Amino acid sequence: MSRGFVKEEDQEEIPMVPPRADLPVGAVNYVTKNGFNKLLEERQKLQNEKESLPNDNEKERRITSNLINAKLQLLNERISSAKMINLEEQPKNEVRFGATVSLLIDSAKTDQEFQIVGVDEANIAENKISFLSPIARILISKKVGDTAILNLGKVERLFKITNISYSN
Repeated sequence: MSRGFVKEEDQEEIPMVPPRADLPVGAVNYVTKNGFNKLLEERQKLQNEKESLPNDNEKERRITSNLINAKLQLLNERISSAKMINLEEQPKNEVRFGATVSLLIDSAKTDQEFQIVGVDEANIAENKISFLSPIARILISKKVGDTAILNLGKVERLFKITNISYSN
């Protein structure tokens, strides 16, 4: 049938799905065990949501189902590319992926603590930063007592490492 004879209300837009956290092409998708489990929980939640869609409006059901399918596709790609890092195998005296790092920033008197995690589990409100972030990159391979410098244009921020720990 020619598209000229299709009713406008029958046309469905392809759902716009917000992209997942940025993972540059070629970058390994490192995750902690907790991060991987959260991805699996997110997938289960989406699958449950899809199964419990109401049947009263077929068009709305189809649109919502398409949106959930698009989200599941992106999520499944992320899950299948995940490389889980065993934090127990990380060097205890060195900052690596999964480390929780206590830092004195510039001339601060109290430490701030951040965990270096995968892109999907990064959440600054929970003090979790992506391993791809500039701060994480300058901290990798440092040890307790080392200072890392982050250049922000004409300003330098100093990060002195006071403690390193690993826990799932």
